[in-house]
Amino acid sequence: MTVDEVLAQGAPPIVAILRGIRTQEAISVATALLEAGIRLIEVPFNSPDPCGSISAMVEALGSRGAFGGGTVTSIALAEQLAGAGGTFLVSPNTDPAVIARSRELGMDVLPGFLTPTEAFAAIGAGARDLKLFPGSVLGSSYIKAIREVLPSATRVWAVGGVGPANVAEYRAAGVFGIGVGGSLYKPGDDATTVGARAEALVSAWNAAN
Repeated sequence: MTVDEVLAQGAPPIVAILRGIRTQEAISVATALLEAGIRLIEVPFNSPDPCGSISAMVEALGSRGAFGGGTVTSIALAEQLAGAGGTFLVSPNTDPAVIARSRELGMDVLPGFLTPTEAFAAIGAGARDLKLFPGSVLGSSYIKAIREVLPSATRVWAVGGVGPANVAEYRAAGVFGIGVGGSLYKPGDDATTVGARAEALVSAWNAAN
């Protein structure tokens, strides 16, 4: 499924970032997230076996959510992600070549940016969704300010330091969505723990609407 297909079904625009997850636990943790209402799931490429984890989740749960890769910093990694069945790509930086190739492969892209220059470079390469990273460094006031100069169709996602305690602040500033990593999942966390955290995050997101 694509990001837009998942969102069209009513899922919140929350990306769960499973950095460090192992392939043997990927399905159980992803199932817990899906049941809690988080249906956008990212496995960063600095995890033990990102393509194996993504492939396993797509095969078992592909009809229930969108599964993608993060920390994708090269065309080669983008091609590996597409080969694993990933439907969206997240990066910590803005690389027009990676964005363009990922779009050619049919994947949604969420390139990372911090400055207006990076944001417009990503938009020029074909990105509609932009990941402000790290989101907590400049905060919600920066998001509100930068949205005033971006094209109206651009969707800003805040990643880094966003969670249940401050999601209302970021929503009020105009973020389209968020990405959450360590406060949802850390290596070694079991599916029950992750599911409970996901439920709390979804509740906080909905309450801030």
